[in-house]
Order: sequence, then C-alpha cells, then structure tokens
Amino acid sequence: MLKRRSFLKRTTLLGSMLGGWPLFSTLARQGLQAPGHATVISTWNHGIPANARAWQILAAGGTPVDAAEGGVRVVESDPDNSSVGIGGRPDRDGRVTLDASIMAPDGNCGAVAALEHIENPISVARKVMEDTPHVMLVGDGALQFALEQGFTKKNLLTEASRQAWQQWLKNAEYKPVINIENHDTIGLLVQDADGHIAGACTTSGLAYKMHGRVGDSPIIGAGLFVDDEVGGATATGMGEAVIKVAGSHTVVELMRQGYEPCEACREAVKRITRKEPRYKELQVGFLALRKDGLTGGFAIHQGFNYALMTAADNNRMVNADSLL
Repeated sequence: MLKRRSFLKRTTLLGSMLGGWPLFSTLARQGLQAPGHATVISTWNHGIPANARAWQILAAGGTPVDAAEGGVRVVESDPDNSSVGIGGRPDRDGRVTLDASIMAPDGNCGAVAALEHIENPISVARKVMEDTPHVMLVGDGALQFALEQGFTKKNLLTEASRQAWQQWLKNAEYKPVINIENHDTIGLLVQDADGHIAGACTTSGLAYKMHGRVGDSPIIGAGLFVDDEVGGATATGMGEAVIKVAGSHTVVELMRQGYEPCEACREAVKRITRKEPRYKELQVGFLALRKDGLTGGFAIHQGFNYALMTAADNNRMVNADSLL
C-alpha cells in the first residue's frame, strides 16, 4: 500500500505532467458557484431577438425552461429566416421538416424530429418532455401528438423558400454550404439568477436534404446538453459530424474536467477534425455556458458568431475563435 507521502509525491508529479489538469482543475472546480445574475447566450445573429425574449421572460418571473422555449420561438416564427421553423428550406422533395430539443435543469428533456406542419417544434418538444414518458417523437407520430395537444397545422413552405427549392431542382446538386448566410440552427442556453441552466435547439435542418434525414439538433447529447451541476452546450453546423462525437455532451464533460468553455468547445471541434477527413469543407460551431457564468464558443471556420446577454453585456454579438 502506498504511504501518504509517496502518494502525494506521485500525484503532484502527475499533476505537473498534465499541466495541472484535468485532475487538479477538477478538484479546484468543486464548489463552483453560480454568478448570481442571469445569462442568455445563443447562436448567430438571430440570437439577438431570441435573447431579448428569453431575458424578458426571466424578468417576468419565468423559469429557465420558459425562457429557453420562448426565446427560440421568436426565430421559429420568423418567416424570413430560412433555417428554422416557418420559412425553413425544404428537403429535396419540397417538404419542410423540423427538428427541436429542449432540456431542463433537472435533466429532463424532450425532442421532436422530422416534424411537419407545426410552426413551433420547440413547444412540441417541451410537451413531449413534460406530458409523456418519452424523450423523442418523430415524423407522423410527432405530428399526431402535436395536433392532439392543440397545435395548429399549417403550411410551412413560404413562397421564398418554394422558389429557392425550385431553383435548386434545376441542377439538384447537394453540397453543404459553410454558413454563407450567417445563420443556421438556433441553440440557446439560459441561466437564471439562481444559477439554474436550461437549453433549447431548433432547426429545419440542411436545405434539400434527403427526406427523413435528422441532424444533431433533436438528439440530446449531440445538438444540446445541459447538466445543471456543470453547465450547458449547444451546436450548429453539419449535424452528422456533431453526432459522431456526441458534441454537446463532450463539451459539458470537458467543462466538468476543468476546461473553460472556449477550450472545451475547441477540443470538441478538434475531435471532429480528427474523425472527418474533409472537415475543411464543412462548418461546426459549439457554444457553452458554465455554471459560474463563463461563456465561450469555437468553430472550424471563421464566421461563427453568437449573441450574449447579461446585465453588463446588454445583448451583443461575439465573434467566436476558429480553427481555420
């Protein structure tokens, strides 16, 4: 059996070899305190109105889940946004299919995938979380559930999206675009003044995808993950790449080990680049919020930005660092 002095000597040496973490950073992180003020952070420029709505809900006494849902609903209901909700780009068959997930501070979560005809899939995902024993409903089953819950069925294909799809059909070339429109999936993380964290993620998926394709956004641990003891993370970009590394869960677990949010996002990006030989042709960005209120983001390519709102920051855009 190791004597205490010998044990301390060896662990001190190990800590030095590891640059002080994750072993000692993990120990130092125990008892990490919430900041005592609210924080809302979300992906892309459309995060500004989403943050503002989430903040308004918190100020009125709403829960973090209320704020997360309400914030992304603003983007889902914007017909001029072609990547989320109504007005989202259709699949190659001209059908608008939506994915969304939501996660509460207590670890409860809900999701829908390949949902058609419902403007606010995030609200259906919340109903799945709170009113069923399940985590995810998909396709026709998700639509049936939504209609039973009183949601209104509507045509989500706007004229602008229809025309863009018909233009695409002329060549029918499918190649992911690296965020040239400066918007994509919206992922939103919110922390209330008591330090509790919730998150939401919603998208219409890749434009002109194969019918039935589901990306990372509705998959808990891929497009979204929250652990109220540690923090939360969300992803944007090529969902297939995010799924392969359980991206958002990876970011949260790295923060648990002591990584700061930006560094945790960076490491998750690096894992993708090690597994994707053609990573230079795709974009992935991660966003993270730690329990102490520290935030960060990182992406493969330049151009990924996010909206940050606190009492001090007052809803501003931040350009994330990138690998390339």
